[in-house]
Amino acid sequence: MKRFIITSLSILALVGTQLATPAAAQGRYARAPSDTVLVAPDGAILDYMPDGGDAAISRDGMGRRVFIDRWGNVIATEIRADSYGRAPGAYPPPPGRAQNGYDPYGQANAGGYQDYRQYRPGEPGDITGTIRRDASIERLPLNDDGMIMDDGAETGALEQPLPQPNLAPRSNKPVITPTNKPLAEIVALQVFLDRQGISPGVIDGHLGDNVNKAIAAWQDMTGETLDPNNSEDIMQRLTYEGGLPMVDYTITAADAAGPYVASIPDDYAHKAQLPAMSFTSVSEALAERFHMDEGFLKSLNPGADFTIPGTIIKVVNPGPAKTGEVVRVVADKAKKQVFAYGADGKLIAAYPATIGSSDTPSPTGTHTVQRIALNPGYTYNPKINFKQGNNDKILQIPPGPNGPVGTVWIALSKPTYGIHGTPEPSKIGKTNSHGCIRLTNWDATELAKMVKPGTVVEFVD
Repeated sequence: MKRFIITSLSILALVGTQLATPAAAQGRYARAPSDTVLVAPDGAILDYMPDGGDAAISRDGMGRRVFIDRWGNVIATEIRADSYGRAPGAYPPPPGRAQNGYDPYGQANAGGYQDYRQYRPGEPGDITGTIRRDASIERLPLNDDGMIMDDGAETGALEQPLPQPNLAPRSNKPVITPTNKPLAEIVALQVFLDRQGISPGVIDGHLGDNVNKAIAAWQDMTGETLDPNNSEDIMQRLTYEGGLPMVDYTITAADAAGPYVASIPDDYAHKAQLPAMSFTSVSEALAERFHMDEGFLKSLNPGADFTIPGTIIKVVNPGPAKTGEVVRVVADKAKKQVFAYGADGKLIAAYPATIGSSDTPSPTGTHTVQRIALNPGYTYNPKINFKQGNNDKILQIPPGPNGPVGTVWIALSKPTYGIHGTPEPSKIGKTNSHGCIRLTNWDATELAKMVKPGTVVEFVD
């Protein structure tokens, strides 16, 4: 076992130099002149041209035409047929992923490889804790008081909220401060915490406060002591729970197709004009799928063209989303961290968070979850929300991961406040919010699937 761990660490130490070779991967896709094809969000090729009366045409960040229906849903993106490569689902596993039936996400696979067809941009499935392809997605806008509109449903607090368990006591175990470590070992530590449901935020190869807070929360959850400087111990734990912290990934045609938008403007009035608050690039979409900082993803794959299907890149190997029934959520303003507890009072998950500011403080006391919306639109009302730029009118901002509340809105019983995602995951725990609880999109989605109306949310100082 020790020899295996040492070998694994040696492999990790070479991550910075043994990078993907995009030229070789891209060589299979000659750019000969060819017709275009229309690729649906699920990777299928349309065999018809959307009628002009039923679809509007927009442009994404690469100048490609995007066909959008009257409800704002993307029908298809037009891309070069030669860049599309193979048919959806026809991608073989990259070298090294089919060894002994190993699945890079920690699941044995009868065919010896991962079925890439289950991963689509913005919908990678349960592996990363984000929205599954077969999940029913509620695209619910926020109304004037900041709550989710739900066909006239009651917005008042539940008459009989769930019982409030006693919080598990915080342990007194000292947190061992990580020393200067090689990048690969830091990534291994971050991936381990992420797989445990104790989020370190974005995985970026940097030690910081979010990592230290995650270590403390893990010790509270398990009662064990974690030495972040013991790389052999970390690697052994990873071996038993999902395998290596980094793996190869082959960019698919659906990844490259998007849809994407050219850029996300700062002004809310300009945001309201976009067809959707989509990702702006393949690298941004993949970084979020694998819980990574986009700059870190690019640094691991210098020279890689993320827009070419077949390109093999290095990515982080996160674990499946945490599951369970959360009956109490504690938002700790001082720690800038959110803790999710089960009915037995035990800690289920913890997340770094951005909670309020001096100008727009978060609530105090105890509240409850009112309702939950995945991929919500956002209604900006300057009379009851914060003032953004020179905007003095109500604006309807479309759904998308780059929207003001990201991919999730968990409305609280205190009007206009909620727990939500963010378009800037790298800033979680480092900046202020407009009074709400802001998490990364993947953490917010994981939490949303464990709470329900009536779940207690307590703000502590």
